[in-house]
Amino acid sequence: MQSSLQIKNLQLYRQGELLLSLDEQIAGGEILTIMGPSGSGKSSLLNWLTGTLPNGFNATGEVWLNDEKVSHLPTHLRHIGVLYQDALLFSHLSVAGNIAFAMPKSDRKQRRKKIEQALEQVSLAGMGNRHPDNLSGGQQARVALLRTLLSAPKAILLDEPFSKLDTQLRVDTRQLVFEQIRTHKLPAIMVTHDYSDAEAANGKVIHLEL
Repeated sequence: MQSSLQIKNLQLYRQGELLLSLDEQIAGGEILTIMGPSGSGKSSLLNWLTGTLPNGFNATGEVWLNDEKVSHLPTHLRHIGVLYQDALLFSHLSVAGNIAFAMPKSDRKQRRKKIEQALEQVSLAGMGNRHPDNLSGGQQARVALLRTLLSAPKAILLDEPFSKLDTQLRVDTRQLVFEQIRTHKLPAIMVTHDYSDAEAANGKVIHLEL
C-alpha cells in the first residue's frame, strides 16, 4: 500500500483568530516544506499533527495516515516521528540505548543487530556504547535520525532540524535525512526558514504569512 499523510480541511485558530487553512496530501518519500515568519503557525501545525496543540489554540480538520484517520488518537498512537533542532538525546543512555528507547518491542538480540546495522549505514559503526555527550553535533543529529526511523513511524515531521549545524554539516546531514525519508518511503513535512532546505527537499513549498 502506498503510504501517505493527508491533512483534510484544517482550520487552525489562535485565541479564536484563524491562523492558517490547509488541505494537503503528501505521498511516501515526498517532502512538503512549510516556510513563514515566526508566529505564522508553522510549529503549531506540527503540534496539531502530533496531537500536542497548546492551550490558546484549537483546530478543525482531520489527519489521515495510510487511509486511517488518526486525529482522534493520542500522540503515542499516531506513529508520527519528529526531528527537532536539538538532538534531545538522553544523557543517561548510550547511543544504542537512545536508539532502542523508541523502538517497537521485540527480541533483544534482533534489536541490537538492527541498531548495529543502522549505525553502520550512517557511518557510526561501533559507536553503540559511546556516551551521546561525547559525540559531535553531526553525530548526535545522525543518532537522533536513527532513533526516529527505528521507532517505525508512518510519517515524519522535520522541525528545523538542520538550523544549528554549520554549513557543510548542514548539507551532509540534510542529504542523509532526505535519502532516508525516500528510502523508507515516508511522507514528510519540513518547517524551515532556509531556502536551501526547501530547494534540497525538491517538493512543494507553502509560504505562510502573518
